[in-house]
Amino acid sequence: MTPEEFVQEFKELKLYIQEEYFSESGDISRLKSLRNAGLNFEQIQLVKSIVADALTDSLYTVLLGLDGCASISRHQEMYKLIDEQGRELTGNIESIAWGHFHGQST
Repeated sequence: MTPEEFVQEFKELKLYIQEEYFSESGDISRLKSLRNAGLNFEQIQLVKSIVADALTDSLYTVLLGLDGCASISRHQEMYKLIDEQGRELTGNIESIAWGHFHGQST
């Protein structure tokens, strides 16, 4: 796995959670709870936007934390993440993650 593929996995996780939380039939759907709380369509869209932002912030921060570019809670350290073939994934995650979570990368 390359650092690009590793970051893409996080991006796909974000999109999966976003879509499933707000789908009609997803296993982790939260629409019923939101509707039961009395939220209308516009309010649910606002919650969806907030969840998307929270996922972006959280997953991006974890990736930067693994790369040593941000703290994960109170501690900022450089980690060495290696795939099954012994290839290092960390050390180049920051710019890739920016592109996937804040830029135009897909």
